Amino acid sequence: MKIAIIGAGGVGGYFGAKIAQAGYAVSFVARGEHLQAIKARGLTVKSIGGDFHCIPAQATDRIADIGEADVIILGVKAWQIKSIVDELKTVVTEKTSIVPLQNGILAIEELKEKIPRQNILGGLCLIAACIEEAGVVNHSGIPPTIIFGEMSGVKTPRAQQIKDIFDTSGIQSRVSVDIHADVWRKFIAICVSGLSALTKSTYGELRALKETRDMIMAILTEGYRLSQKMGIALESDCVDTAMKLIDFYPFETTPSLARDIWEGKPSELEYQNGTIVKLGKRYEVDTPINDFIYRCILPMEMKARKRPE
Repeated sequence: MKIAIIGAGGVGGYFGAKIAQAGYAVSFVARGEHLQAIKARGLTVKSIGGDFHCIPAQATDRIADIGEADVIILGVKAWQIKSIVDELKTVVTEKTSIVPLQNGILAIEELKEKIPRQNILGGLCLIAACIEEAGVVNHSGIPPTIIFGEMSGVKTPRAQQIKDIFDTSGIQSRVSVDIHADVWRKFIAICVSGLSALTKSTYGELRALKETRDMIMAILTEGYRLSQKMGIALESDCVDTAMKLIDFYPFETTPSLARDIWEGKPSELEYQNGTIVKLGKRYEVDTPINDFIYRCILPMEMKARKRPE
């Protein structure tokens, strides 16, 4: 079983290292100093669940180098899907299964533009992790979990085979019978990232202050109302459940979108609050809080995208 991890940052680095540590042949696609450190010393994961280290079967900055893979896990940022999909299709065979773990709800649609839909499952993950330094990933909070499944909702043998890989690797996972709804549940909650970015606040700080806690609830409610207009099968208590999840996050946890904005990097703004705003207009659902956040961050996002890497 050959497994490829495309994007070895906090998400891909953690899950890929767990799979490699379990003895599977794992290829990492990374870049820059992080890639060079992985090549030289392997990948170290500092985790609240216990530190560990792995030596991948291969580490490269070119997707084409990995050859044909049985399972491809996408750990890149949501906005990077479009830039890799042409190269990605060169290593996809009729037997390849792709599991995207991006934030937002657009990854599947963007992959389907170039890759046969039968190769693509839906997916998401829950984890608080980032690259601490080259060759080192820090998992700082939230029990790492992968939720994935066929778009049809059918529990297939290949989905079970992928779950067996996760189980063997000690990764908590669940095969979803409605991955669209599961992706939307996370999507609604992750849009709070924009509020964190704008206020320069942690999740704990946001939820502790009544004024910003009310804004969190408004963000969640706008997303839920949009989901209902679009026919997504979410429970009526979805907003309360999302708020309980946010209350569970460690106080100092910050979302990756916020960290990217603060560091002047391109972010997933268009795939989070921006998507809510655009779909809200299309489906005639008012999204004033998401709209405010999106408009306020947009100048910083545009400035970041003009900077040379």
